[in-house]
Amino acid sequence: MAISSKIEWTEVTWNPVTGCTKISHGCKNCYAERLAKRLQAMGVQKYRMGFEVALHPEVLGQPAHWHKPRHVFVNSMSDLFHQAVPTEYVQAVFNVMSKYPQHKFQVLTKRPARVRHLHRELEWAPNIWLGVSIESERWTDRLIHIKETDAAVKFLSLEPLLGPLPNLDLSGIDWVIVGGESGPGARPLHPEWVREIRDNCVRNDVPFFFKQWGGVFKKRTGRTLDGRTWDEMPKPAE
Repeated sequence: MAISSKIEWTEVTWNPVTGCTKISHGCKNCYAERLAKRLQAMGVQKYRMGFEVALHPEVLGQPAHWHKPRHVFVNSMSDLFHQAVPTEYVQAVFNVMSKYPQHKFQVLTKRPARVRHLHRELEWAPNIWLGVSIESERWTDRLIHIKETDAAVKFLSLEPLLGPLPNLDLSGIDWVIVGGESGPGARPLHPEWVREIRDNCVRNDVPFFFKQWGGVFKKRTGRTLDGRTWDEMPKPAE
């Protein structure tokens, strides 16, 4: 079954892959790694390998049982485009997503170069959204790769945001999410970084979603920016 999610920009999570490896400095305090190790210690079978990459083909049939339309975060506990995930399995996940147009499948990756390499071999149905994580200016080249794919909705997850992004080119981008890091060792998020991105989105008519300020106790810091919450979502693909 899909798992109801507390992540503000989605409704449920679906994990046909679990586990990952660190690829950039945004991964330092990975929440998924902490959770996977906790679930392993609890004896949860799906996480018997901890945070090692593992395929779970037994869950591929789950979307057939979801009758109510929903936003689905795909692989919240992994990266579908990790090099350890075979191309055939990526294709199988895409084929499942394309069968259920009533749902919006939100695929988020830190490995967009592999997405671009495979994108002609994948079935890009209009309900498959492709996002890329960018945590600082060092990694802005990641967005170039997703712009060259056939995804109907392309989005940026600027989380955990670890520095300013003053020259972010939002042409061809349909949605921007910004959030601070949370949990043990959380690194700070400066308000001017968020406002600069928000203003860029407003100028370019790109929906802006502010997820959280973060910190060790994220509930205390909340998610209000300049007196309001920002919960904008992409316009549905035609």
